[in-house]
Amino acid sequence: MSMELWMWILLFFIIGQRLIELIIAKNNEKWMKARGGIEAGSDHYKWFVYLHVLFFISILLETISKPDHVTNSINYLYFTVFIAAQLARVWCIHSLGRFWNTKIIILPRVALIRKGPYKYIKHPNYVIVAVELFIIPMLFGAYITAIVFPILHISLLRIRIPAEEKALASTSKL
Repeated sequence: MSMELWMWILLFFIIGQRLIELIIAKNNEKWMKARGGIEAGSDHYKWFVYLHVLFFISILLETISKPDHVTNSINYLYFTVFIAAQLARVWCIHSLGRFWNTKIIILPRVALIRKGPYKYIKHPNYVIVAVELFIIPMLFGAYITAIVFPILHISLLRIRIPAEEKALASTSKL
């Protein structure tokens, strides 16, 4: 199989993975809201959606615009970091179980989950996404995307993390 085909398969695998995660998040959202879950910080959520959609469009456009379309060989260091990030992503989702979501949804009277990676770091999923927003484009030789999107992600996190912290702090008062 040619390198170009492997890279396209990888890109569409990642997009498929994200779509599956959105289904999981929607199911978890329904489950939490049925038990009194409260959504917070919804005003900025659409910007995360735009960011991630534009991220994949940017990789595609940047890759297609290159004379050779894709990199000539796979960078095994980047690929290893990518695999590690995917394993960490699954660890986050598994650790939070029904409480994992792409939105900020709190369930009153439920203690914060402090297992898995959440035992060691407060927002591991955001770190993983930042790594992915750099590593995935690097795998494709999409260097502009690798610089721009982590910066945009960090900018959005300056809104998201305080909103999430505020929502989580309010659970103890409910």
